Amino acid sequence: MSQPRTLFEKIWDEHVVAHEPGAPAVLYIDLHLVHEVTSPQAFQGLRDRGIRVRRPDHTLATMDHSVPTTANRLQVISDEIAKKQVEQLRINCREFGVPLADLGQETQGIVHVIGPELGVTQPGFTVVCGDSHTSTHGAFGALAFGIGTTEVEHVLATQTLLQNKPRTAVVNFEGSPVKGVTAKDLILGLISQIGVGGGTGLVLEYTGEAIRALSMEGRMTVCNMSIEGGARAGMIAPDDKTFEFLAGRPKAPQGADWDAAVERWRQLPSDEGATYDETFSVDVASLEPMLTYGTNPGQGVGVSQPVPDPASLGDANEQASLRKALDYMELEAGKPLLGKPIDVVFIGSCTNSRISDLRAAAEILKGRKVADNVRAMVVPGSEKIKKQATEEGLPEIFKAAGAEWREAGCSMCIAMNGDQLTPGQYCVSTSNRNFEGRQGKGGRTFLASPLTAAASAVEGKVADARRYVS
Repeated sequence: MSQPRTLFEKIWDEHVVAHEPGAPAVLYIDLHLVHEVTSPQAFQGLRDRGIRVRRPDHTLATMDHSVPTTANRLQVISDEIAKKQVEQLRINCREFGVPLADLGQETQGIVHVIGPELGVTQPGFTVVCGDSHTSTHGAFGALAFGIGTTEVEHVLATQTLLQNKPRTAVVNFEGSPVKGVTAKDLILGLISQIGVGGGTGLVLEYTGEAIRALSMEGRMTVCNMSIEGGARAGMIAPDDKTFEFLAGRPKAPQGADWDAAVERWRQLPSDEGATYDETFSVDVASLEPMLTYGTNPGQGVGVSQPVPDPASLGDANEQASLRKALDYMELEAGKPLLGKPIDVVFIGSCTNSRISDLRAAAEILKGRKVADNVRAMVVPGSEKIKKQATEEGLPEIFKAAGAEWREAGCSMCIAMNGDQLTPGQYCVSTSNRNFEGRQGKGGRTFLASPLTAAASAVEGKVADARRYVS
């Protein structure tokens, strides 16, 4: 009888092309996602060496990081660096035969949104991209992780990657969440528990009743932020929800190929008795809506809980780090974030810009107004999501409330093209990072769910979304 294997081990074993003792394995890559920021040097490297892209049919490019989200973006890109990146990606994709989801096309959007939308992300795949939040695709039972520019070039040239086999951990989300606690709160709860280094060197497999109950979009949110806990990747075993999501997608298998694929995918979940290097557990029932209070995603707390006191930490380095974070955020230890006045709300990013995220925000904003002191921005993750939201009347709800309805792109997550904070501003953001200056020089970020963001927009201060959900 064969040794029980985890989901990760099954995919890894299937994709190792060669492995010499003491050396990294040569891993085959099923899907390579490309965007305008981390690919120019990689394409130039191929050009300099006279090499073609090995599998353009297993490569997909889009524009998301540098693109404006204003209505006139097809005519004007004011940022010269962004303009050059966008134009260069067009040139590179045309020259090397790589499919491109360009501005103005119905397939354009954030790279980690359009992959699943199109069905190019599939269970059992290895997926890479020059972006750390590639772990999003692990929601489909794929091994997905970010790579650097040199590695982007290597994958373009060979469709393989040199990788050391990571260790594994299982994360059990035990129990059911209360109303108002979402997928974003689950992952922020985990990271606040293990810290930004707790998953270092690990591929995390998320399990438990709360994970199984999530929609595919919720699962993508959880896997998206795996990297924020230091993990190499995050994964969730495929199930009927996975198959229902993928069925009929443009690039998903069709007909008899679909039946064969589903049969193959059903073999992927971890075997009974499979072992992991580490185990983490999260008591979901005890979670409340989460926000970050500091300058890394591990500095998180429940909305009604006080900001920790540095003196309560035993390690001197941790004390110093927390003091520095609270000084930057201008927050007082021992007080909750609830009621803290804010300036901006951002609903978007590869973490929370899907249709279910927009619906959740609209549910709270419908019939209400954004507070006078707040600028609220709602940015869909793709052209398809924008179209669907329009068909459902969501933009009218946002605009009637006083929020800005934007074009698809990464937007304020990375402070591009004017979508950014000014020094000193506080933002409740549905994105994934709250580093100093991440959303604009001197800007201060509270990471939260779309529900919390929308509720905070209405109240003009950090709010408890549970007041607004039935």
